[in-house]
Amino acid sequence: MQLNKLPKIKISKAKRVGRGYGSGRGGHTSGRGSKGQKARGKVALIFEGTKVKKSFIKRLPLLRGRGKLKPRGPRTLVINISQLTDWPEKTPVTEENLIKHGLITKYRGEKIKILGDGEVKKALDIKVSTSAPAEDKIVKAGGKVWKKS
Repeated sequence: MQLNKLPKIKISKAKRVGRGYGSGRGGHTSGRGSKGQKARGKVALIFEGTKVKKSFIKRLPLLRGRGKLKPRGPRTLVINISQLTDWPEKTPVTEENLIKHGLITKYRGEKIKILGDGEVKKALDIKVSTSAPAEDKIVKAGGKVWKKS
């Protein structure tokens, strides 16, 4: 590693407004424009004026605490049939084998689903959930799809 080969990294801090004339953002309006609510005080990011009945916040389900705008529910890890073209013969497609062969890097109990994008050229033994087109292609190629009950 050579110092002249390192990538250029420039991190500049945000300008603090209203800190005197010498700061570059001081003086009369301090980079906030001339008049109005945003020029005078703090305004919440989700503020929409006085229209409470139709506001975005009123339309959301009532959830309290941090992370209330984050998506809820388990994620689904998607694998296409085209990714299973070089899958070894007589090895069932399970969560453990998908991790072992590097098709899934992080697995924290999410749902795994195999979709039907691509072609199947060999018989596969699938032990994870599949979509209907993927199941049809696998069965047509002579493979098995195990249904979880």
